[in-house]
Amino acid sequence: MTAPTVVLFDLDDTLFAHRAAVAAGIQKHVSTLGAPYGALDAATTVSFWHDLEETHYHSYLAGRLDFEGQRRARARDFAARHGVALDDAAASVWFATYFERYVESWALHDDALPCLDALTERIPGVRFGLITNGDLAFQTRKVTTVALDQRVEHVIASGELGIVKPDPAIFLHACEVFGVAPGDAAYIGDRLRTDAIGAARAGLTGVWLDRTGETPAQEDAADAAAAGVLRIASLAELPSLLA
Repeated sequence: MTAPTVVLFDLDDTLFAHRAAVAAGIQKHVSTLGAPYGALDAATTVSFWHDLEETHYHSYLAGRLDFEGQRRARARDFAARHGVALDDAAASVWFATYFERYVESWALHDDALPCLDALTERIPGVRFGLITNGDLAFQTRKVTTVALDQRVEHVIASGELGIVKPDPAIFLHACEVFGVAPGDAAYIGDRLRTDAIGAARAGLTGVWLDRTGETPAQEDAADAAAAGVLRIASLAELPSLLA
């Protein structure tokens, strides 16, 4: 494999420690709410909140909810499990209060900046970018808060384009923005189908960052093998793989 001239990353749970921030944020938020929100233990609280995010955020990506609507839906469903009913206004306030706790916990994964440094050293002239499923303003706020804006040239967001990973068009658009052919770019993400398979099918080098040792579904594993997806357990493995 020829070393890529452009290396593109997913943001959440690839470079940015999103799930850790979500877990810390919801636990801090619930601790301030009092009864009846203390009925669930910490692990159940975090798991349920992650499930609601997965459900309603994908409704936003699919166009069934707008960005604020998916936030209100998550707040309403969480409160309803505790016997609390929230109207739209109350749900927005509930989520905004949680969101403050979430932002307090924003951070990069420990292996993110060392990976970028090592790639810069091992691939002279390499350029970095992000492709993310989400709202551009919101994702850009994350990028600037953790100082990634100093390292990446472009942030490609599905909310701006109306194209969602794993659609090949969003990966091809990123290559056009950088002015490179797909074969000269690599893309790394934590979701096998959405990120790695999607990128590989668009002609990029698709790399699956599997931090948890996940066993993929049989169909996903077969499609990944057919597309030539590469697999790593940590970003520390990426520079040697690509260089």
